[in-house]
Amino acid sequence: MESALIAGVDEVGRGCLAGPVVAAAVILPPGFTHPLLRDSKTLTPGQREVALKLIFTHALAVSFGFQGSAEIDRLNILRASLRAMQEAIETLPLRPDWIRVDGPHKPFVAPYIEACVQGDARYPEIAAASIVAKVVRDKLMALLHREFPQYGWASNKGYPTRAHWAALAQYGPSPLHRRTFLQGKLPFYSP
Repeated sequence: MESALIAGVDEVGRGCLAGPVVAAAVILPPGFTHPLLRDSKTLTPGQREVALKLIFTHALAVSFGFQGSAEIDRLNILRASLRAMQEAIETLPLRPDWIRVDGPHKPFVAPYIEACVQGDARYPEIAAASIVAKVVRDKLMALLHREFPQYGWASNKGYPTRAHWAALAQYGPSPLHRRTFLQGKLPFYSP
């Protein structure tokens, strides 16, 4: 597959209490690699910003998919994540020859799509998608923090930190919290 156009796909935000799950699809030039193209969780925020610029400078195509809290509650987190990935794939401006998706699940069945466990550590195109999705979601949560500062999303990005749980206990859930993730976790809350 030396000259094939390969799309890497990954998502971010599955384990959060609030906000969307964000997927990205990235097509890099065949054979393109860089030391910063690795699992976004292994990079500092500054390294992710440098990597993001590198990706947008060199990528042949980048696209996104989003599923909000309501969709996550309606579908469940796995199905919402797969739907976000499918949206990212379907909105790519180029049609890839092959698609590599991080993780054990594929958003749809086709002969040209491959599920790759720990793919963000193995394939630069999946690592690029991991970085893009992470930076985009983090920036979105920082913007949403302005509307709901009491939950600390600028720092916790919607993940279940002690401070986030304490804010939920004090203020209750926002419209952007995932109701199914809170069931049974807050004594006063029932959807």
